Amino acid sequence: MRYFLTASCIIISLALAAAAQAQNVGQIPKTVSVNKAKAELGNKLYHDTMLSGDGTVSCATCHALNKGGTDRLPVSKGIRGQKGGVNSPTVFNSEHNFVQFWDGRAKDLKAQALGPVENPIEMGDKWDNVVKKVSANAAYKKSFGDVYGGKITKEAITDAIAEFERTLITPNARFDQFLAGDKKALTPIEQKGWALFQEKGCMTCHSGTYFGGQAFQQVSPEYFKRRGGKITKEDFGRFNVTGKAEDKHKFKVPSLRNVAVTAPYFHDGRVVSLDQAVKLMAKLQLGQDLQPSEQRAIVAFLKTLTGEYQGTPLNQMR
Repeated sequence: MRYFLTASCIIISLALAAAAQAQNVGQIPKTVSVNKAKAELGNKLYHDTMLSGDGTVSCATCHALNKGGTDRLPVSKGIRGQKGGVNSPTVFNSEHNFVQFWDGRAKDLKAQALGPVENPIEMGDKWDNVVKKVSANAAYKKSFGDVYGGKITKEAITDAIAEFERTLITPNARFDQFLAGDKKALTPIEQKGWALFQEKGCMTCHSGTYFGGQAFQQVSPEYFKRRGGKITKEDFGRFNVTGKAEDKHKFKVPSLRNVAVTAPYFHDGRVVSLDQAVKLMAKLQLGQDLQPSEQRAIVAFLKTLTGEYQGTPLNQMR
């Protein structure tokens, strides 16, 4: 009997691994090719509050590497404690989003890095002023000379930050180990959750290696009814970029990689637990009323998507 059960588990595991291949789901690569000198410079800039108007906010303020690449707040806080209108998306694996920001207004990481500096609520400065401050710093002046061989510009600053952000990959999640052939990397309930994730239609939106980040999707109007309160400008999502009626309440589908360490959830940060997020999305987006056991299994699976940064699991970073 014990042999039969073990054999059955192996067969199920092989079937699930085959399903992953069919769904175009792969492992996150363990290395990435970048310009090391640019990335090192970008790392310094990413963590430097000099880029903000009052010297209190850096990129890392809203995208802290020890907080899953977010700030774990419903909405981010900028200079003078001002609150923004949306939840801070994770910076980890963000290179693999097809566009940046919830509303997709930036085409890539370099374009994304331009925005916060001059946003009066976020970093509240002007690029001309930031360039002057960076240029007056002897260490930066030397680094930019070595790396870019010329004048310090906002283009060079954002290029360096983007190069650093490309290094923020999180390989070796237990799910990646499972895909690599370790069939014991996932427990039976986690494997059940992976099967349910596919069966219930979650992969309609959360597809590919990064389980999202590849399309826009409209949030059900029922979500806003249940949430209550006024509809804000930020709630209109992609519409704010295109002005097209069909884009109202559309948002970039977030990646589910490391989702267990990036609460609270959704564009407005109103959902505090992963359990609640799974239940709501299943009901409102897929029309699925999950049984408690199904919900637990899917949440258990999602927790296996937590990867490592430079060898440290994200849920252990301090």
